Amino acid sequence: MSAFLALLLLGASTPAPTTNRTAELDALKTALLDLTQRQPLNQSRVGVQILDLDDGSVLFSKDADALMNPASNVKLVTAAAALARLGVEYRFDTEFLVEPGAPVEKLRTLWIRGKGDPSLTTERLHAIVSELQHLGVREIGDLVLDDSYFDGQRLAPGYEEELSDRPYAAPSGALSLNANAVGVYLRATSPGAKAVVEIEPPSDYFEVVNAAVGSNSRARRASVGSSWTGSQQRITVRGTVPIAGDWVAWKKIDNPPLYFGFTFKRVLEMHGIRVRGKVKMGEIPERTKLLYVSRSETFDLILKRLNKYSSNFVAEQLLKTLGAEVKGAPGSTANGVKVAEEFLERDVGIPRGSYILRNGSGINDTNRFTPRQLAQLLKVMWDRFPLAPEYLSSVGIAGKDGTLRYRFEGSEAVGRLRAKTGTLEEVSALSGYVQAVGGERFAFSVMVNDYPGRTAKVVQGIDAIGAAVAAVGAPGGPGSAVAAVLQPGPPPSPVSAEEARTRIQTYLSVAQKGDPRSLPFLRTAWRSERDPAVRAVLADSIYQSDPRDYLGSRALLDSFTASDDVYGRLRTLARDLKVEVPCVGSLTALAAEGNGEALARLIELPRASTTDPSAQATVATSLADVAKAAPDELLVSLRAAPEKDRDAALVLLAKGVAQQQEPDHPLWPAVRKVMASTDPATAAYGRSLDTTLSQRMAAEKAPVGPAAAATGTAAVSPTPAAVPSKVERPGG
Repeated sequence: MSAFLALLLLGASTPAPTTNRTAELDALKTALLDLTQRQPLNQSRVGVQILDLDDGSVLFSKDADALMNPASNVKLVTAAAALARLGVEYRFDTEFLVEPGAPVEKLRTLWIRGKGDPSLTTERLHAIVSELQHLGVREIGDLVLDDSYFDGQRLAPGYEEELSDRPYAAPSGALSLNANAVGVYLRATSPGAKAVVEIEPPSDYFEVVNAAVGSNSRARRASVGSSWTGSQQRITVRGTVPIAGDWVAWKKIDNPPLYFGFTFKRVLEMHGIRVRGKVKMGEIPERTKLLYVSRSETFDLILKRLNKYSSNFVAEQLLKTLGAEVKGAPGSTANGVKVAEEFLERDVGIPRGSYILRNGSGINDTNRFTPRQLAQLLKVMWDRFPLAPEYLSSVGIAGKDGTLRYRFEGSEAVGRLRAKTGTLEEVSALSGYVQAVGGERFAFSVMVNDYPGRTAKVVQGIDAIGAAVAAVGAPGGPGSAVAAVLQPGPPPSPVSAEEARTRIQTYLSVAQKGDPRSLPFLRTAWRSERDPAVRAVLADSIYQSDPRDYLGSRALLDSFTASDDVYGRLRTLARDLKVEVPCVGSLTALAAEGNGEALARLIELPRASTTDPSAQATVATSLADVAKAAPDELLVSLRAAPEKDRDAALVLLAKGVAQQQEPDHPLWPAVRKVMASTDPATAAYGRSLDTTLSQRMAAEKAPVGPAAAATGTAAVSPTPAAVPSKVERPGG
């Protein structure tokens, strides 16, 4: 019902004709054209298509037929095909079967057949076990897991471009749990003592290697890795954990059915049901009896997880389910793509071969669509009433929820615009619907590829487009809306050192609590703060209040720079306050997760710290810690960095790694992997890097001579050759 009401609220009334409507639309076109000619959009590949939903006419178009990387806007295709072919009433089943005639109190075997449910959680397992208890189950022999409804290819095309343990890269599986991710909770009781590592959900599926200790530092210096040993998921924790507060790292798992099976066994035992046998894989024989079936959430809720929160896992599960339901089991990504292609051709009128669709999530440099095609899809789904309510309600609402929760604030687009975001390295996209103040309703698709500089300015330009469309019919019109988005306030204005220290103390105390309920206060202060250094601390406080929120990390990356007015001033203020330099710890934590922008920011710090030995020591430790947790990503980012930044970073990286004194440091296997590349330029970069780091580490370990002691630095060797490379990163 809520989805139906949402559709009515957005599009129930047709705008009444007005004498100045033509002038308003002309003003909108002028504003949009001006926007695309401003920096940074004029230095990027930009495609825009805006359709009038009432008559289908094109309101504005710019390079709308250019094939571009749509990032997570691909999920709009996946959601539309799933709704059209599976239906709004579709639910996923997980079946529990037994031998016919077997006493239910003491089962020799309980078979479990998964059918791709992306919404299964540990909480639901408790509910399932409760139902089995009520059916009389008291003891079970073997738990046999059947995930043959999907094929054995766990990762869709595109995932191989970034083989990481991040939860957004989780594998698919017919029998899956918790989006195939696990929470690793860390806390410490005293400095130097072994840290406490807890797995949620706990089970014998995991092996924990805990080499982390407690620390008085507020910065999180622990690295968490997840890898498959062949029989267990090994969780490795190294580094230091602050004794002030706990935190959690989320990692993907590699064997979905066994993760499900061992967790289910633990939940059974928690409820007093004994499991005497093994947890093992196997297909269900023909002669079995259905004991219980667990049905998923309703399809509209699953689509909300897909689009509002940009779940790659849900997208790939849906694509394989399409393959299984339409083409027959086992479901595969290839068959799911075929179903989606058939839907686009028959239902939407987009011929095969005019786009590239290889996965359901939009991850990495894999898919290509045009803005015209996505706008056409949106128009078709708008007109298809049985599907339109669920489709419309699945995407984020500007300024309200999902990945749009903190975008468009203060503009007419808040509550009026509903859209799907898309973010990769050098890719930003937004496609969806908007009802203008004057009542006009539009579908739009905006894609920006290959842009220079930071993401923030590109997102600001895209938001200005959405705000301009929403402002048709408002006082001031699109022009005023664009000005408000692009120039939200007065220029930066540093406050006095005393005032800055007072504000920073306040915001640091809020951040230490890690309370998400502080976010509205912090974001309001962040939007209005004009001092760049204080604003960066506010962004850090936003991130620390909810590190799992992508929008918090976005605020930090957009606010923190290595400039004198931010990083330089923060170092001075931190010394006055006798605290660690704000932002650096959070930046390190993000970089350790493989975040490309955080890595780039961190690599900028060594050169900015040249005259500050204390800051250099901190950054050296940060780089070495990141080299433990994300060595591959660090090397790629170093390769892409400007020569002077890279040279300064390698000096401190060598210093930090040498101080850690770990012969099996993960940095070295990563360097050897680069050296073994089949690409000659990459291999040459790896060899140069190996030589440079080895020489610098040798210099760090050698006795310090008089000249070096006077400057506090060790001798360095020439910089390795730079070979430009870019990193693709999945996002919302």
